[in-house]
Amino acid sequence: MVVAGDDALAQRLATELRGVYGERVTLVVPPAQDGVRLPVVGRARATALLDRVSAAVNRASGNGNGGGGGTGGGTGAGDEPPGTERVVEVAELTEVALAHAGVDRATALALVYDDDETNIRAALTARRLNPRIRLVLRLYNRRLGQHIEALLDQASALAAGNAPGADASPASGNTELYDTSTTVLSDADTAAPALAATAVTGTSKVVQTDGLMLRAVERPPPGPGEVADPGLCTLALLSATTNDPAGADGSESSGAQGPQLLPDERAVAAATGRGTVVLENVSYSGPELNPGRGVVPWFGSLLSRRLRWSFVGLVSCVVGLAVASMLVTREPPLQATYLTLLDLFAINDPAIGQSLGRQILQLCSGLVGLLLLPVLLAAVLEALGTFRSGTALRKPPRGLSGHVVLLGVGKIGTRVLARLRELRIPVVCVEADPEARGLALARSLRVPVVLGDVTQEGVLEAAKIHRAHALLALTSADTMNLEAVLSARTLNPDLRVVLRLYDDDFATAVYRTLRAAHPGSLTRSRSVSHLAAPAFAGAMLGRQILGAIPVERRVLLFAAVDVGGHPQLEGRTVGEAFRAGAWRVLALDTATPEERRADQASGARGPRLVWDLPSTYVLRPEDRVVLAATRRGLAELLGRRPLQRAGA
Repeated sequence: MVVAGDDALAQRLATELRGVYGERVTLVVPPAQDGVRLPVVGRARATALLDRVSAAVNRASGNGNGGGGGTGGGTGAGDEPPGTERVVEVAELTEVALAHAGVDRATALALVYDDDETNIRAALTARRLNPRIRLVLRLYNRRLGQHIEALLDQASALAAGNAPGADASPASGNTELYDTSTTVLSDADTAAPALAATAVTGTSKVVQTDGLMLRAVERPPPGPGEVADPGLCTLALLSATTNDPAGADGSESSGAQGPQLLPDERAVAAATGRGTVVLENVSYSGPELNPGRGVVPWFGSLLSRRLRWSFVGLVSCVVGLAVASMLVTREPPLQATYLTLLDLFAINDPAIGQSLGRQILQLCSGLVGLLLLPVLLAAVLEALGTFRSGTALRKPPRGLSGHVVLLGVGKIGTRVLARLRELRIPVVCVEADPEARGLALARSLRVPVVLGDVTQEGVLEAAKIHRAHALLALTSADTMNLEAVLSARTLNPDLRVVLRLYDDDFATAVYRTLRAAHPGSLTRSRSVSHLAAPAFAGAMLGRQILGAIPVERRVLLFAAVDVGGHPQLEGRTVGEAFRAGAWRVLALDTATPEERRADQASGARGPRLVWDLPSTYVLRPEDRVVLAATRRGLAELLGRRPLQRAGA
């Protein structure tokens, strides 16, 4: 496996492949003087990795045998023991650099640079060097990613089809050739649902892909005499020391007090006083959130609320005057309304010599006409101002409350912003860069934005943080996120906060400290690379990872797996195939392989899934299932050189 990147995701992915799946990994990073873009906190951990570079790059390239256990020749890679890692420094991913990294002999290549153009250029070169390599690209541009994926798959199929006696078409059943596919993923798309769900009370943990929506709900422990609703199934047990600041932090090293993923019925029954994460449903029924005002009429976007109420009041006055005129003058309704409008616009003759009631009505109509003139002028000016400010950023409304403050609208923040607005959650964005990527989306969605450095006084106050419901700190700097959270907690102690942090040890310390200082408020620390790495690793192994949900500081994966070729599943019942703490079959895809390929070619969505499978159903080789799995459970299920050590 070859992983090339310039940020934390590359290192997370290499660690995932090496530590969980036991793969031989070559990590390609920029030169040390350029530096991998890491935050200040946690840089010491990366220093040890980069210190090994000088010893790793002094290897011979070409077809000769390399020294030091590296990948020097055609058999060098096979001589390395499982779970090893080789680090290569390159300034640019040229054809020579990719060949030196062993792309021509690798099974899979992950290109996870932060720049889309770099990943695309390297993917085209790698496909030319090795038509059969499995490519995994990190691209932010979704539409471009679809085109690149189709282009590279077509190039692979043509190259494989030109081989003697080879048929690379999907209908041929030659899975070895057809499996050399291209997968385009986005770390922002993978992590955004989890980040958005964590920030809102009552929101489920959502995994949504290809028309499939899995929704898991975090439920508190039941009270005395109450029985917890298990939903479709129990996915995890939360930590037993959730309310203890010095207790388990919810990571994989928490031991028995930490969260338990995929427990069996006996463990669920014995876990009294522990919260659970259950699979609630798998079909979209609308978010269980405050829908807000809904869709306003088109004129509502042009005129303010006070101006609309002014128009309603004036129309009511006109109707009242018309009715009064009809009663006083004994005129028909249409004639009485006509006279009232003439008086309103001051174009009727004075009511000299007429009854007192008619004269009073004419004066009242003239007075309403005087009031109508400034309202009409204000409506025209406000409508013109709305059109002119259509390209400007909105400011937070004066009475805004119960909203989510989103700090940072870069790649991750933009996707989270889109997700929050899909759920109709009011958002206020805070961004220091006036040219940030997500400001265009915020402008189009009419989301209020505060431009300024969050570390400066008054910026959080301008975002109405004292009346906010949650804060999402999603910048790439750990210290800025931490400073923003600490400042926000001084203004709103009960604020729900979610931090994006890179370093695990630092995140654990922050999590425990904030939980101890504010026991009544929810605090969560999330790493985008930690959430996205399992999906990238699964794609490199040729498996479709539907998504991942965070369970405290652990990750639970959802994957689509073909039963054939997996002895742990094939020929077993659903109950027998379940392995506590490793994997659990959730659903069965009843579509045939031909129907799946036809849906993929036509862009159709919505897999044909059967839920609530009986535990006695026998899994057949031709079946395709959706299962929940831990990282190590998925590695064991795939049979990718599992590490021979305790806890592996």
